[in-house]
Amino acid sequence: MIRQISYGFALAVTCVLAANALVVSASETHAAKAKLEKKKMNIKEVTSPGGITAWLVEEHSVPLVAIRFAFEGGSAQDPKGKEGVAHFVSAMLDEGAGDLDASAFQEQMEDIAMRMSFSQGRDSYYGNFQTLTENLDASAGLLKLAITKPRFDETAVERIRKQLIASLAFAAKNPNQVAGKAWSETAFPNHPYGRASKGTPESVAAITPADLHAYRNRVFAKPTLKVAVVGDIDEARLGRLLDDVFGDLADKPDLAEVADIKPAAGTIKVIEMPVPQSVAVFGFEGIARDDPDFVTAYVMNHILGGGGFASKLMEEVREKRGLAYSVYSYLQPYDNAAIFAGSVATKNEKLAESLDVIREQIKRMAEQGPTQAELDNAKSYLTGSYALRFDTSSKIASQLLGIQQEDLGLDYVNTRTEQIAAVSLADITRVAERVLKPENLIVAVVGKPEGLHPKK
Repeated sequence: MIRQISYGFALAVTCVLAANALVVSASETHAAKAKLEKKKMNIKEVTSPGGITAWLVEEHSVPLVAIRFAFEGGSAQDPKGKEGVAHFVSAMLDEGAGDLDASAFQEQMEDIAMRMSFSQGRDSYYGNFQTLTENLDASAGLLKLAITKPRFDETAVERIRKQLIASLAFAAKNPNQVAGKAWSETAFPNHPYGRASKGTPESVAAITPADLHAYRNRVFAKPTLKVAVVGDIDEARLGRLLDDVFGDLADKPDLAEVADIKPAAGTIKVIEMPVPQSVAVFGFEGIARDDPDFVTAYVMNHILGGGGFASKLMEEVREKRGLAYSVYSYLQPYDNAAIFAGSVATKNEKLAESLDVIREQIKRMAEQGPTQAELDNAKSYLTGSYALRFDTSSKIASQLLGIQQEDLGLDYVNTRTEQIAAVSLADITRVAERVLKPENLIVAVVGKPEGLHPKK
């Protein structure tokens, strides 16, 4: 998947991953690339007797099966005033289902050594499943119960509610999380993307078991289901498993309409917090994933701020001036909006200067583009390191799910390199001018920054 971040993860996790971009040796990169090229991935599209479709990569050398799946929905489907419902559901699906209460359900999971977890993005709801081949039937049975017959018992709901509210209290003291939340609220006022995806103490306190059931009933539906399976399983068995696990889900989702929105522009929001270091999240409107220029923008951003220590922002802010330990940027295309965003953290007295340097680098890239050497290095890294995303069954399943969600096609794994290689210097210069608008920067700062004042 070409997206700058791993799909399905929350924005805060995305930021951390981008800030700590993977650094690999030339030998590791070349070895992984050679391995992927030597063994072209055989991705099969499997349709069950009941009409449920999945992508399958068979790998019988290891007795494991990994499944990743997603429904359209995510936290954007949280009712107003009940923000955090999707996140609450994620924490509850292994807390009892069918005839099994929370204790019995988790004991059975432990007995057969299966892994199952759930999470929500802004636009999608994700499931993660892994088990030994010998335990596949029993594990699939528990997965089916979790997504079709969750109990949401009052005792378990209250226990998880306390945990979620405690987590929110901790997050309220974390400058990174507060800044990310403030940025979204500022960029997307009165819109689902601007609401707290994990809720607030008040909204989580108001969520009832009926709300959890209602969310599951509205979102978990076969028409929006995407599934990727990797491991020790063949097409026939997968077809039966798909119908068994997902066949009883609703034939139609009941999703609330989410309006298209563009981020507000040119705003600076400062939230004072007595900490020695300020955190800033910055960004503006980005580019949609289905835009013909997205791949070029992706390569451009790698050069500007997505390439770790090789990026211009890191070079200018950290290496040359010593203003901050890390700084980065990324592209995030949602279903109904798209953003270019990033973050920097530094001493209170250095925050304003750091933001000035960031603006200047964005402006320079927009006006001049990169050098040919910078482009060549970016393309070499982005094509060479791609194979490292396919070194485990779980990683392969995650990549395939993302490719499905973004409608990139079965052959994307093999054509991605060609798409990146085709990006020219003229392309990047044109797209940088189109996308990068430093005057539109929305900035949310948490700390006590010196010389920086709010701007509406």
